[in-house]
This record gives sequence, C-alpha cells and structure tokens, in this order.
Amino acid sequence: MQMHECLENWLDWLAHEKRARPNTVQAYRTDVTATLSFLTDHLGQEPDLDAFSALRTADFRAWLAYDAGRAEGRRGTPDGRARSRARRVSALRSFMQYLTTSHGINASALRQLKAPRARKRLPRPLSRDVACTAPVEIASLANDPLCAARDEALFTLLYGAGLRIGEALALNVRDYDRSAESGLRVMGKGGKERIVPLLPSVMKALSMWRAQHPCPLPESPLFVGLRGKRLQPAVARRVMQVWREQSGLDNSATPHALRHSFATHLLEGGADLRAIQELLGHASLSTTQNYTLADEKHLLAVWQAHPRARK
Repeated sequence: MQMHECLENWLDWLAHEKRARPNTVQAYRTDVTATLSFLTDHLGQEPDLDAFSALRTADFRAWLAYDAGRAEGRRGTPDGRARSRARRVSALRSFMQYLTTSHGINASALRQLKAPRARKRLPRPLSRDVACTAPVEIASLANDPLCAARDEALFTLLYGAGLRIGEALALNVRDYDRSAESGLRVMGKGGKERIVPLLPSVMKALSMWRAQHPCPLPESPLFVGLRGKRLQPAVARRVMQVWREQSGLDNSATPHALRHSFATHLLEGGADLRAIQELLGHASLSTTQNYTLADEKHLLAVWQAHPRARK
C-alpha cells in the first residue's frame, strides 16, 4: 500500500473516530504530505509500507534538517519556527503510531528523533479591571443596538465562563435555554462535552441578547451576524482588535486572552487547580498548570519591585 492511501485512511480515522477538529486534520494533512514529498525525493520514489518501516533515524534527521533549512526562509520568530517544526514532528509521530497499530510497521527509528524545543509560552491575561470592562466597551463600538447586545453577551461569556471563541460561537439557542437548569453544555476539543456554570452577570447579558435575537428558534445559532448566520470567529476577533487598538493595548488582548483571564483570576482568588481544569476542559492538568507559572512570574515581578530587592 502506498503512503498517500495510508495518509487518507489516517485522516479519515482522525476526523471520524478521534473527532479531531477540521483545522487539526488540515494541519496534519499539510505537515505529513510535506514529509512524504521529501521522503519521495530522498528515496527516489514514493515509499510504500515496507520502505516506510525500513526508514532509519538518519533519514528522519535528514528530513528535519531539510525542514529547518526551509524554515529559515519563512516569516516569524525563531521560537515560532521551532514550534512549527515541533508540531510537524508530532504530526509525523501520530501518523507513525497509527501505522504501527493498523499495519504493524516499525516506528523505533522515529522515536529516537528529538523534536526542536521552543520556550514555553505563558498565558498573557488581561488585568481584572480591563477584563471586567471589556465586554461593555467592545459593545459600545457597535453600530446598532442588536450587535451591541450580541457583542456584550459574547465577550461577557468568554471572560465569565472561560470558553474558547470557537466553543462560544458553536452554541445554539437551545444550549442557552437549557443552561438555567444545570449549566451550559459546551462541546470542547475532541468532541468532549463539559458543563460550565454561569455567573449571574453572564446570565443577565445572555438573557438580554436572547430577548433581542433575530431568530430565536432552538436550532438557531446563539450568536449570529448581520445576515442571521452563525457569527464567524474572524468577525469577533476583528471587533476586539478595534477595541484593543482604541484602548492602547498590545496584540495579546484577543478573545483567547479573556479565557486566560478567567483562569488566572480564579487562581489568584484561591480556586483549586483541578476545578479550573474541569471548567476549561483541559485534557491534561499540565496544561492548566501553565497558569501557576504565569502567576509565579507575576509574583516575582512584584517582589523585584521592592526597594530592598536591589540591595
């Protein structure tokens, strides 16, 4: 079997069995296709399963060196390019694991390959005051009352419940209608569902938007654009970008920063790390622990500002 057939089978398995997001499937397709293209040139022909199983660590190192050379010509910071290369190694390892399970190939050579390491990026939350006033200030920039109510509800939800922008925009009216009973049901990464409790301020903003919703049928999107279709993430990001520029904030003030702010401010208030993990829908506690690192960095900066810290 040729590798392009295996690739399509793997991507289909990712999409339907693992329920990976379409963006993830597309990114893996791009990464592994580029790797197979290199290996075809490297070996002189497209590898089949036997040839792929016979690859040595030296072959994968040659691919990594080739990829690093191409990366030098790409835009972005060295750290960003290292993260991209690490992602491509991760994609290839995932593909190899699938081949090992489904076709019994030997993946030991790839396991010996060390992926590039990039510095861990810590969350960059907004301050409490900025995060609390952001929804109202963003809504004030809207051209009509309908968009204003929608934007205030959306950004209040992002900060008040810690949702990802994609999770919020995937909600339907029925999801909000059911939330009064047991909390908001949110479909997260990998098709994992979680229940998120809603604060009174969040419920109030959503209720005001629900009352003005142009098409409040249960199956309708909860957040819609001017044409009544589901609001796109790019539109929400652009709305926040306008507010960010007018407020003099840096580029880290994005919809996702509101999620970071939700977690960071809970942690600062003494919330349990496991509870924050559940609220955010993180599969691993290590991901949630990044917020403790960010908090320690903030405390260190405060400590170093003390007059005695310079002596």
